Amino acid sequence: MFIGYLVVAVLLGAVLVMSARAKLVRDERVVASLQRAGVPLRMFPPLAALEIAGAVGLVAGIWLAPLGIAAATGVVLYFVGAVLAHLRAGDPKGLAAPLPPLAFAVAALVLRILA
Repeated sequence: MFIGYLVVAVLLGAVLVMSARAKLVRDERVVASLQRAGVPLRMFPPLAALEIAGAVGLVAGIWLAPLGIAAATGVVLYFVGAVLAHLRAGDPKGLAAPLPPLAFAVAALVLRILA
């Protein structure tokens, strides 16, 4: 289980950092998707900070299990919020972005608890 967490944590951490970067540089696709979900531009930096914190926590969780569990829980909640925002805005097309990382975040949480 630990090797599984290690792989998922590193991959999900990389995805989170890339997503945060896209928000900070205001990538056109990300801006369009988040605006369809009703997210104002002023929220991009705090959302990016949450993603970076999640990535750091997941990777640090390799050595500190409670931190990994807390980070994975936070990332799950972050992406549940993203899914709900797209659903509330009537943007089913936008679900393609948050659903895969949500699945990986759930996997990271389960794997870290079991490791």
